[in-house]
Amino acid sequence: MKKLVSDDEIFDLLEKKHLQYNNTSFIDTDPISIPHLYNIKEDIEIAAFLTATIAWGQRKSIINNARKLMMLMDNSPYDFLLNAENSDLKNIKTFVHRTFNGSDCLYFISSLKNIYKKHKGIEACFVKGLQEFHDMSEAIVFFRNIFFEIHYSKRVLKHVSNPSANSAAKRINMFLRWMIRKDNFGVDFGIWKQIKPNQLYCPLDVHSGNVSRKLGLLNRKQNDWKSVDELTKALRRFDCNDPVKYDFALFGLGVFEKF
Repeated sequence: MKKLVSDDEIFDLLEKKHLQYNNTSFIDTDPISIPHLYNIKEDIEIAAFLTATIAWGQRKSIINNARKLMMLMDNSPYDFLLNAENSDLKNIKTFVHRTFNGSDCLYFISSLKNIYKKHKGIEACFVKGLQEFHDMSEAIVFFRNIFFEIHYSKRVLKHVSNPSANSAAKRINMFLRWMIRKDNFGVDFGIWKQIKPNQLYCPLDVHSGNVSRKLGLLNRKQNDWKSVDELTKALRRFDCNDPVKYDFALFGLGVFEKF
């Protein structure tokens, strides 16, 4: 592919690839396939949050392990959170995905239960965070503080990223994209109505970072929150209302086309 030198050329490529990869035919090979198993809002967001949490490594392994976790939760994540008995929780202790183990998983279930019982759910935490701080990076930190308000072991902290420590928070941003973006393509859910897509930040990983640098959208070399901010600002030039839709393009170009 020839070097793209103008914003118009970059815009045309991003739009083309967004339309190509924002497609339900890709759902089955993507971790978003797990929350797509459900219809109830709480089931969708819990399945999405847990799946996004373990979304590093090989995509096939992520999907297989997320599916196993849903089976351990009787394929009813919300009901399981609220009503699981000790025997059910013992089964959760067997779960493992890379460095995310059974004790981490038990904490996540306990914390999410606390969030739904005392804070009206995951969405309500992010809405309140945005109302107080007016930026999604701060809302993520606000949510993270709530997530760790019950007793935790130090090892579980690494599984919820912290933008205030300059983490790119790729998995949380991906989860938020799933919940908030709404279009007619049927991939993202758009079930959170009180937060606008233009408040999102673009998920940033090795693939999207490399493509962004080649396109001149990102100059910073590290994949950290400063780069997330730089990339998202660049994407807002092409669509100020829904900049994160181009995550489909960047990821597709990197993973499927080795751009």
